[in-house]
Amino acid sequence: MILRDIDNNRKLMERLGYLSASQNLSHAYIFEGDACVDKELLANCFIKAILCEEHQGEGCDSCISCNKINHGNYEDILYVAADGKSIKDEAIEELQGRLQKKPFFGDRNIAVIKQADTMTVRAQNRLLKTLEEPPRGTILILLSENTENLIPTILSRCVAFRVEPFETPEYGQIKENAQELVRMLLNRDPFYALKAKLGQVAEDKDAAMKLLDGMELIYRDLAIANTRESRNYTKESIYRAVEWIEEARRDLQRGMNTGYAMKNLMIKIGG
Repeated sequence: MILRDIDNNRKLMERLGYLSASQNLSHAYIFEGDACVDKELLANCFIKAILCEEHQGEGCDSCISCNKINHGNYEDILYVAADGKSIKDEAIEELQGRLQKKPFFGDRNIAVIKQADTMTVRAQNRLLKTLEEPPRGTILILLSENTENLIPTILSRCVAFRVEPFETPEYGQIKENAQELVRMLLNRDPFYALKAKLGQVAEDKDAAMKLLDGMELIYRDLAIANTRESRNYTKESIYRAVEWIEEARRDLQRGMNTGYAMKNLMIKIGG
């Protein structure tokens, strides 16, 4: 997949295409989007547009660089992810050491920090040193669900973009699962059936957060639609469902057991 294949974000794709084609690049970006948005896929598409040997500004998915990125073995692209619930200071320290070294393959080191909003405050303050004085050619891409968890000094040194949901096989499955649960709740299916469905589609926190995003999008669409389906709901019931979904999301972020939080949500919406 390349930038032009990403839908529902036309202006953002045009902007990223222009930046990568002109090579007028910042040293740091933030891609913020819901859990159901494949922000890592977007980051890789942006990197392909920057590094592509055939179609800079877009990517080709066939040159050596694009193929390396697709297979996750481009030597100068570094990925950092949460260890448990957070990204710790040691992980950022290790990243900084690698960024000080010359690139192996090209002329840039690029770091993608997944779940950047889970960085501890100490890790964020350490990263700030790199944002203030980045090694030559370095690009940092921070992926975040909620930039409010990032300290202001990091936000001020990054170019931030909001990413809307776009079609991928995973996102299609998330929507399908969310639509099925919303339908089951409307039909007042028995709790054991809801519980069984949750066991299939929300077995861990990550899957549950994506499912919550999908359900919230469905309810928000119902709130503005005028269809046979939307007429099964009152505005009040839709707004309550969205509030309960947001409450479940906060519960998960605070560390509540995934199964308990999701079952509690089903009970509240299902009545």
